Amino acid sequence: MPIRLRSLPLAPLLTAIPAFVVLFGFGMVAPDVLTTGNLWNIATQTSYLAIFTLGQTIVLLTAGLDLSIGMAVSYTSVVAALALVNVAAPGLAILAYLAAGVGLGLVIGAVNGFFVAIVGINPFIVTLGTYNILFALSSTVTGGFPVSDFPPLTSQILVDASVLAIPIPIVISAIVMAVVGFLLRRTVFGRSLYLIGSNPSMATAAGIRVRLHTLGAYLLCSGLGTFGGLLLSARAGSGEPNIGGSLALQTVAAAVIGGARLRGGKGGVLSALLGAFFITVLSNGMNLARIDGYIQQLCIGAIIILALLAEQISQNAERSS
Repeated sequence: MPIRLRSLPLAPLLTAIPAFVVLFGFGMVAPDVLTTGNLWNIATQTSYLAIFTLGQTIVLLTAGLDLSIGMAVSYTSVVAALALVNVAAPGLAILAYLAAGVGLGLVIGAVNGFFVAIVGINPFIVTLGTYNILFALSSTVTGGFPVSDFPPLTSQILVDASVLAIPIPIVISAIVMAVVGFLLRRTVFGRSLYLIGSNPSMATAAGIRVRLHTLGAYLLCSGLGTFGGLLLSARAGSGEPNIGGSLALQTVAAAVIGGARLRGGKGGVLSALLGAFFITVLSNGMNLARIDGYIQQLCIGAIIILALLAEQISQNAERSS
């Protein structure tokens, strides 16, 4: 019996091959791409995007979608920044910053999850509506201006610190991925998400509380997204009302490129990480090659279509074999 590449544990790593091809290709056009400093920059940027993509992937496992993740990041960035700069003690200010951001993110996830899982509205419609509400809120809370003057301790803890010479954002991202990986693969909740996405009728017959688990997926998505947004805001040194503007497209693209399915039931930590790495390499390379931002969006959109086309061809091949 022939061994299928799809069945091998290392098969998802093939997603990384095009990323390295793109990386070295841009390195030939713009030598700065392959410098040590830029490679560390790519790793750090990947760590942020991987957290966002992991949240999106969890929702995709249930055959859902969260278009509001970018605006949730923007809104919580501003609100959490206001909490940070209005607390006098730096240590307490950072705790208030994290608590306000993640807490508000969980509220947003609960709203999305309630209307998708409990009420039964299409996730595209729900999260598109949430996107527009959060866009208005993030633009009006501070009049569209960033909240700056972060205490230096914020950067020292969440940006400049390192563990064994590894930047703290990469360390935090690795911890988050390890915890979520355990949750998805080693707990009943995580394994249930895969069954809900691949066969919701079977999940119901197996006694899985589909609505409750789906609600939990949206909570995790927004919670992870806003936590990543707090790390990104700390790096920027301000709460930005537009910091998450393109994250919906980027996270869906990264998840799909990494191997997640929009139809649900497939994806995980490794797919989120590899997809985030590919998108980061592509964006970084195009920036250093001075390719227009609109062209970058065009490329990402085209890549999503090609990834979905490849998935459809693979599914058709499996059915016919």
